[in-house]
Amino acid sequence: MIHAVVIANAPDLDATPFIGLLRQADLIVAADGGANALHRVNIVPHVVIGDLDSLEQTTGQWLRHSAHRDAVDIRQLPREKDETDLQAALLLVAAAGATHLHLLGTTGGRLDHTLANITMLTMPELAGRQVRMLEPHQELFLIRADEQHTLKGNLHDTVSLLPLTMAVHGVTISGLYYPLTDATLYANHARGVSNILVQPEATITLHDGLLLVIHHFDGGVHQWQHYGA
Repeated sequence: MIHAVVIANAPDLDATPFIGLLRQADLIVAADGGANALHRVNIVPHVVIGDLDSLEQTTGQWLRHSAHRDAVDIRQLPREKDETDLQAALLLVAAAGATHLHLLGTTGGRLDHTLANITMLTMPELAGRQVRMLEPHQELFLIRADEQHTLKGNLHDTVSLLPLTMAVHGVTISGLYYPLTDATLYANHARGVSNILVQPEATITLHDGLLLVIHHFDGGVHQWQHYGA
């Protein structure tokens, strides 16, 4: 198994909550200005890839310091290109054989970037790999057709299921407050929003489509109290 962490250029990203994850990673790739967040916690990436337009000057100097020069592979891409810096980073770690990917700094800031980052979870190059978009209090991941996923978290965490195809068929879930059996969820209907973890583990399976799972580590703060518990 190869564990990779990819850091995007999110505004004001604080990598401090993920220092343990970063130190255990086999491969750390910064998508352009994602290296700025690593600089702030003094963790040197293995690769920096992008057009480098958002790389702060002090971060560039830090990366090119004699102590880091041989450790960092800086791959500068053209400013005009058909993919974002994050997509280039994802293709890089997939080609490197990463089996487990944790993505930081992929939400927040510009809405178009956030939506593009989420839809990139559907890239065929990422199929068969465990991919998580992480924030301090939530994670996002994709379930593909005929996959089964076991979700673990705190009791009463909020869990939302959002189709990324027009329809997702054969959705079966257990361990959540609202169970489903061989159900169909539609992209233009919010039926899958705000479910609740009521068992130590929840199981989610589907037969057809692409399903985005958003797991909020809120322990029921947002809604469980409204159910009289």
